[in-house]
Amino acid sequence: MPTVTFEGEQVECDSGVCLRSVLLDAGLSPHNGPTALSCHGLGTCGTCAVEIEGTVAEPTARERARLGFPPHAADRGLRLACQVRVTDDLTVTKHDGFWGHRTE
Repeated sequence: MPTVTFEGEQVECDSGVCLRSVLLDAGLSPHNGPTALSCHGLGTCGTCAVEIEGTVAEPTARERARLGFPPHAADRGLRLACQVRVTDDLTVTKHDGFWGHRTE
């Protein structure tokens, strides 16, 4: 079972589960604002952008498109929690800003 570390919490999950779901089911949030303002996992709003340490699959076309559009920038290395499947242990960091895009 992979373990996700986020904001000092460790959450075990089944392999292949969506990172956004893992966090929300554990009472944690990949959003800096209310989840009601998110796209609810469709990969279009960008509010669940996080930094990930660990091995994950390459970004989907939808994820690349959203993270290449402001306020995001493709070169920041962020991922959308709603598009990432957890298959190994991960450490996840949420940055400042509504979209979590302030990595500086």
